[in-house]
Amino acid sequence: MKISIFKTMAFVALSVAAVSCSSNDDITTDVQPQASTTASKEVSKTKTYKVRYGLISLEGTKTLSGNYDVGSFVAENTVTGEVYDTYYGGGFQALPGYYEGIPAGTYTFSAMQGQGGWTGYGSVTGTVSDAQVDADGYITVYIPVTWTE
Repeated sequence: MKISIFKTMAFVALSVAAVSCSSNDDITTDVQPQASTTASKEVSKTKTYKVRYGLISLEGTKTLSGNYDVGSFVAENTVTGEVYDTYYGGGFQALPGYYEGIPAGTYTFSAMQGQGGWTGYGSVTGTVSDAQVDADGYITVYIPVTWTE
């Protein structure tokens, strides 16, 4: 009987402690200002686009297939300086290269040399907007090859 009384009293004490700790009067919260909440909602509403990268050969032929000595494809916003890089790393990437999530704006698009360093790439400047989206749902950008070994 002593054990059951002890268990009952322990249960009651634990229950009282739990109930007393659940009061909202003692809890403090950090309330964010309305401006930052509004800003985060606007950022999440920003429309983004899918970019598909291809290459233009020295002869002027556009291609979206094959393996090339490309380290990664880069898009740099000409106004903000923000950079979107495919980060493939290494060389011999398969085309097309993709990047999803570029906001509207004007960009300088380029490619970085791959591991072998056998090919050099130029850059093109273009606008990312609804008008450039093709039937596949991508904005296709062709980066010119400037030299090869």
